[in-house]
Amino acid sequence: MMSISDLEKLRILLPHWIEHNHSHAAEFGKWSEVAEKDGLPEVAQLINQAVSNLKEAGAALTEALDRIGGPVSGDGHHHHH
Repeated sequence: MMSISDLEKLRILLPHWIEHNHSHAAEFGKWSEVAEKDGLPEVAQLINQAVSNLKEAGAALTEALDRIGGPVSGDGHHHHH
């Protein structure tokens, strides 16, 4: 079995992290709306702050991926969390 470099591992992991992060941001956004409708504006605001933080994290992860040459083509495996 051939060993892959840490750089190659990052090129595989980062796209998964980006996707996972995006999925969480979308879910948090839905729950922020629920909190708002349920009369919890402070909770909704805090959840929205978390969404904003996740978007910043996603941008940083995307830039990191770009700087190392983008995703490995033909990664081929996918999993859900």
